Amino acid sequence: MSSRREFLRHALAGVGAATGLAASAPAAARGNPERLPEAVGLLFDGTLCIGCKACVAACKRANDLPLDYRTPIESQWDLPVDTTARTFNVIKVYRDGAAVNKDVLEDGYAFSKTSCLHCVDPSCVSACPVSAMTKDAVTGIVQYDPDACIGCRYCVAACPFGIPKFDYESATGKIGKCELCRHRMEDGHYAACAEVCPTGATLFGKVSDLQAEAQRRLSLIPGATTVYPRGYLGKNDQPSWEGPVASYTPHLYGEKELGGTQVMHLAGVPFERLGYPTLPERSFASRSETLQHTLYGGLVLPIALFGAMTWVARKNSKQHDEAEGGDK
Repeated sequence: MSSRREFLRHALAGVGAATGLAASAPAAARGNPERLPEAVGLLFDGTLCIGCKACVAACKRANDLPLDYRTPIESQWDLPVDTTARTFNVIKVYRDGAAVNKDVLEDGYAFSKTSCLHCVDPSCVSACPVSAMTKDAVTGIVQYDPDACIGCRYCVAACPFGIPKFDYESATGKIGKCELCRHRMEDGHYAACAEVCPTGATLFGKVSDLQAEAQRRLSLIPGATTVYPRGYLGKNDQPSWEGPVASYTPHLYGEKELGGTQVMHLAGVPFERLGYPTLPERSFASRSETLQHTLYGGLVLPIALFGAMTWVARKNSKQHDEAEGGDK
């Protein structure tokens, strides 16, 4: 028991020494990366959503996903209640009181969309040890390679939005998440949820164009009339419609959260009431990688730990030799 206490004491001392050395060494700190110039994504405007869930059905068809009705609940509209490895896109509803006024907090209701936000600096990519999660160097789409995946589920734990889901019902096990229908882009298609949305609540396009469109809407006077594009923003011959401007929450969610995302949201009620997490501007990936580089840069921490363990082992060996010598 005393040997174990000695080992722990000296090992912890080694860790402390390593931490001190690491703190004095120059940290390989990094900030948030910039958005890719050709990055594509989505703009979801909850004030335009009518809750038809055409986007949910289209996502199922485009990705060949099975039905996902597992937990019986009172309202069939709410099935499934969240994204899973077999449901990449879900429309949720906020309700208060009588729930008769759209995009109003009291006695109102509002729709929100849950899917992968395709972070500019994704935690899932940073956490994946085998590069099964990667970020496309041109489109910025966070994509998943099931052949590379080892099922560690680090991406599941790392994502602050709770998006990557592990399929426990699969014989081999794999992760499921939205990839913006990248497999359809070679044929001239784009995200199926945006293709079928009848009101343009889900809009596809270059992130820079989507940001400009979002800021345009935020600058409009509530009650005024404006044109809402549908489908693919900036692409020729896309449909549009004219309608009234809602009273927006003055914030574009995803523009700055964790360094920004490529799927951004507008809403008529505060985002925290819709279940969106409040997050800092600096990405978690930049924080964790800075810490890792600081501790492991130049092998400072491993060398210190190895040194502490070697010292304890040699001391114990010497004590053992002396004990054997005394016995003789």
